[in-house]
Amino acid sequence: MVEEVTRIVKDIKKGNLRPIYFLMGEEPYYIDQLADYIADNVLTEEEKGFNQMVLYGRDVSLDDVLSQAKRFPMMAERQVVIVKEAQDMSREILAQPDKSKNKLEAYAENPQPTTVLVFCYKYKKLDKRKRVYKEIAKSGLIFESKKLYENQVGDWIRRVMSGKGYTVEPKAAHMLVEFLGTDLSKINNELEKLRLILPEGSTITPLAVEENIGISKDFNNFELQRAIGEKDVVKAHRIINYFSQNPKDNPMVVTIALLFSFFQNLLIYHGLPSKDKSTVAKALKVNPYFVSQYVDAARNYPMKKVSHIVNLLRTADVKSKGVGAYNLSQGDLLKELLVQIMS
Repeated sequence: MVEEVTRIVKDIKKGNLRPIYFLMGEEPYYIDQLADYIADNVLTEEEKGFNQMVLYGRDVSLDDVLSQAKRFPMMAERQVVIVKEAQDMSREILAQPDKSKNKLEAYAENPQPTTVLVFCYKYKKLDKRKRVYKEIAKSGLIFESKKLYENQVGDWIRRVMSGKGYTVEPKAAHMLVEFLGTDLSKINNELEKLRLILPEGSTITPLAVEENIGISKDFNNFELQRAIGEKDVVKAHRIINYFSQNPKDNPMVVTIALLFSFFQNLLIYHGLPSKDKSTVAKALKVNPYFVSQYVDAARNYPMKKVSHIVNLLRTADVKSKGVGAYNLSQGDLLKELLVQIMS
């Protein structure tokens, strides 16, 4: 996906512009990035006043958008029309009258060559089988921004920051993913804060994340996972006690989901014929930096025990949602789970 974004940006830089850019998909970050790049770079500042317009899907109709797109630019080679939150117009965009063409389909067949029309269609995508999709693809460009899997986000963080002159330690990246999830826009906002504080060329460490973003480097799910894997009972109980005192910042459902993923991977690790570091990293879809955790945990938890723990985690997940928990607090449920795992 990054390669596709780079290619689109390079084409725009060269002046190879498409009359329609339909930016769609579950991950809004790249949709916003491409729309902003077009807004900032296609027209000069002098041209933007008369020839660049930003519309919002909830405020306009498709007729309004296409009417604007069909007009000629004023004292410039082209105009730019950007439709943000275009998913709010999805009914009109997807409408397929019985006897006439879809309005956007009809425009795509013969787009205004002096207009760059950009649709930001977030959290949804067009059906490739629809005629409107096919017509836009013929004359314009359709970009699908796919959601990254959790195990891909850490690498994304390191790659993005490397391009800006920073190094990110794997644990620091893991902390950000654990705290912020897979929302690239949220993560990017926090990374921009770090860039304002740390000079270019710096290494972003867990301590930097803790001090500037407010994520504890010692009391988090990553450290709990490590403590459990190493059978460090004292440290694991210390973290669980911290979680019990700060339940809003450390929801049990997240802790169980991460531990479940860890022990599922440990099952896979036990079944691998080769325990070579690169082979393990590829099979588990983790950064090689984290492979040593699975090596240590495998010594402490044989396959039969791991299978039992996976079942314990399933039961705990149900209890965390109020089924058969007998009014136990999440802190007590976690403590009970920890004893069962590490016994």
